[in-house]
Amino acid sequence: MGNSIRFRLWSAATISILVALAIAGAGLRYLFELHVERRVVGELTVDLNELIGATTFTTDGRLVVAPVLTDPRFANPLSGYYWQVEDIATGSLQRSRSLWDATLVLPGPQASGELRKVEEFKGPDGKLSIAVERTIIDAGGRSFRAIVAEDHRTVEASVSEYVRDLAPSLLLLAAVLMAAFFIQITVGLAPLETLRHAVRNVIAQQAARLDAAAPREVQPLADEINRLLDAQEKALVRARSRAIDLAHGLKTPLQVLSADIRALRKKGETELADEIEKSAGAIRRHVERELARARLAPGVSGKASCRVLEAAAGVIAVVKRTPSGKRLSFTINVAEDLVAPIDEGDLSEILGNLVENAARFARSSIRVDASVTAGQVIIAVVDDGSGIPDADRKSALSRGVQLDSKGGSSGLGLAIVSDIVEAYGGRLAMTDADPGLVVTISLPPHS
Repeated sequence: MGNSIRFRLWSAATISILVALAIAGAGLRYLFELHVERRVVGELTVDLNELIGATTFTTDGRLVVAPVLTDPRFANPLSGYYWQVEDIATGSLQRSRSLWDATLVLPGPQASGELRKVEEFKGPDGKLSIAVERTIIDAGGRSFRAIVAEDHRTVEASVSEYVRDLAPSLLLLAAVLMAAFFIQITVGLAPLETLRHAVRNVIAQQAARLDAAAPREVQPLADEINRLLDAQEKALVRARSRAIDLAHGLKTPLQVLSADIRALRKKGETELADEIEKSAGAIRRHVERELARARLAPGVSGKASCRVLEAAAGVIAVVKRTPSGKRLSFTINVAEDLVAPIDEGDLSEILGNLVENAARFARSSIRVDASVTAGQVIIAVVDDGSGIPDADRKSALSRGVQLDSKGGSSGLGLAIVSDIVEAYGGRLAMTDADPGLVVTISLPPHS
């Protein structure tokens, strides 16, 4: 997952969303707290104006406050709602019952004539409070200071309720945004997925180039890959052409060398002829293998197909005319409409090598079976010969290895078959037929 572009983008988007919503949540909480504090200050200012209007001085200079603030919270001790009026000249106090025996002491200098608000100070119970105050001077020159306060916990309670209501909404918004980003990333990376399928088709040899429509940002990459594929195809064509030219160029000298070997034998120089023939045989095996490999076109077409019955019947008709084939009986168990995902020439090359090898070892019969299992075409060549020991089966697929002590073969049959089957993405397996050997090839369906 760590190497996934989708996962990295979605992780970065998720972190960004969570950080942004956390900052937004903190900002909303702060703004809401400011709003609640302003509302509280506004309400306290109304109470303060009523308190000022109810405060007078008697003729003998005493401070008197009429009972105008009827809110019962001002009457309950330490309820969190308080008022206080102070005679500045004498220091005498008139206060609400909720203060009991406490006093409101505001920090800082007293403001004269103007409304002053103190948003955070310690109230009578030691908790933070909000207060508004004003100093009033009457016509007689006497002055008093009026204060109305409220515990800050009312603000905190309102903010807490707001956060409780806000948190689920922010979480829901985060989930929606993350889902939206995931969809956006998936849609944005869809062209890369299309390009991946196009590359897979090239690897599966269903296409020679990337023919997927790509957006402007990805198209240069697709163009470069197509140029690389074109250059690779040209290089493969040149390499195979050189291999074919080399193989054909060696065939004529080998034929001349064979004539020389026969001439040496006639002269009685058998030992020298055997040595030269051994070296020439090794060269011939390499030539035959390269010719067989070169017959596979650059990039085997995954859309090639042929009828298995026709290819098998053609191969057996040829093998029947060989000295080894004349003494054997042949059976073909293949449905007439069975089609294999392989070029007819390549299938004939496979069956030709397998049937010829089987004819050299079989005692009396050879059977060719073909069927479709789990979408794969399974073709088996079965003989009743001596078989191949388990220890020798791996080496039998190596180039130039001859397990037949009688000679007469190039030792390339199974190796060539293995090359062709591998080119089509198939598998080759050998098992005991008891008696004999079963050589099975499995060809995958078109992707």
